[in-house]
Amino acid sequence: MTISERYRDIVQLLEQQADDFYTMLPEEATKPLHFVDRAVEELQEWVEAVGEIPRNQLETKLSPILLKAHGDLDRARVQLEQAEQGAVAGMVWELEQLIYRLLNDL
Repeated sequence: MTISERYRDIVQLLEQQADDFYTMLPEEATKPLHFVDRAVEELQEWVEAVGEIPRNQLETKLSPILLKAHGDLDRARVQLEQAEQGAVAGMVWELEQLIYRLLNDL
């Protein structure tokens, strides 16, 4: 699987999970999901263009985007843990790990 395919798969999974998180959490605990939504938006901007980036420029172009999304997800996870929403925080952690692995492969 190519980097661009993995990137698109991560974005699709993140979009699906973000929607599910809203139904899994009580309304008063959804504030941290703002960071998840922001990560989705940041990554979504590059879904079409990622396949057009030359291989030798992937690291330079994608790393800042992936790091920013990872940071947003991390903030969401920490806030979810503080709100004692461990199940959703664990799911966010798994999404963070997907981004981290993609960063390592760049």
